[in-house]
Amino acid sequence: MAEGVLFDIAGEIIKKLGSRALQEIEVWWGVKDELQKLECTVSRIRAVLLDAEKKAALNEQVKDWLGKLQEIVYDADDLIDDFATEALQRQVMTGNRMTKENHST
Repeated sequence: MAEGVLFDIAGEIIKKLGSRALQEIEVWWGVKDELQKLECTVSRIRAVLLDAEKKAALNEQVKDWLGKLQEIVYDADDLIDDFATEALQRQVMTGNRMTKENHST
């Protein structure tokens, strides 16, 4: 059951990594390669989750592995959310600055 949730969260991470806000963060902070590696890793994890969910019911080692993986997936999701929040804050600050400059002229 939890593995299905992990599969969905992994899909959301991939979706967030493709967002425009994170693409801007890649440029600002120079982390494009790292975020692309993260996207590739999460894609691989997502593929393995489909098989692991079936095996977890019969194998305690797989169940333990999935528990550890759950922590990593949640941490990655939190990190991506932090990046997205920072990107939105920068967009708002930049937008406000541009609006003020336009009104000053």
